[in-house]
Amino acid sequence: MIRIVFIRHGATAGNLEKRYIGRTDEPLCELGISQVETLKEAAFHPDKLFVSPMLRTRQTAEILFPQMAYTTVKDMTETDFGIFEGKTADELSTVVEYQIWVDSWCQGAIPQGESTAAFKKRCCKAFDKTIQTVLDDTTVVFVVHGGTIMAILEEYARPQKDFYSYHISNGAYISCTYENGVITVNS
Repeated sequence: MIRIVFIRHGATAGNLEKRYIGRTDEPLCELGISQVETLKEAAFHPDKLFVSPMLRTRQTAEILFPQMAYTTVKDMTETDFGIFEGKTADELSTVVEYQIWVDSWCQGAIPQGESTAAFKKRCCKAFDKTIQTVLDDTTVVFVVHGGTIMAILEEYARPQKDFYSYHISNGAYISCTYENGVITVNS
C-alpha cells in the first residue's frame, strides 16, 4: 500500500479572478502563499515528492518542503484551455466556440487547446507511470492542479464518482491510499 497526499497549489491572481488558467505560468498571489503557509500545519512527511512543472506548483512545493528535492512530472499540468486561456466565463459569453464547449458539458475539444478526454488521459497516464516507480509502504505527495487531481481520482478512486465530485480549493489536499491499482480516499 502507498499513502498519497494530493495537494492543489495555492491561489494565483487568475484563480481569484475566476480565469481559465491552464498553461499560463502564474506565480502564487499573496492569498495563495498564505494558503500554503497554513497547509504546513498538516505536517506532511513524504518519502517522495512529485510536482507539476508550473511555477505555482513549484512554489507551493518549495514553501511546504523547502529542503526536499522533488521530481517534476511534465504531463501533470492543468488543461490547455486554448483560446479560452486567461479569460473569464463572462468575457467568453459571446464567443461561439465557448458556448459550443459549454453546451457539450465542457467535454468537447477546446479550440487550440485540448479536450477533457485528452486531458484526463494525459494526467492518468502520467500518474500511472509515476506511481509505478514508488515502492509499497511509502508516503508520496503530488503538488499539482485541481483538474489533475480530479482526473486521477475519477479514474482510480473507488467507489467511482464523477470528475467534479473531486473538486478541491486552492491550497487544499486530499489524503488517499493506493493499492492494486485502486485509490481509496480517506474520510
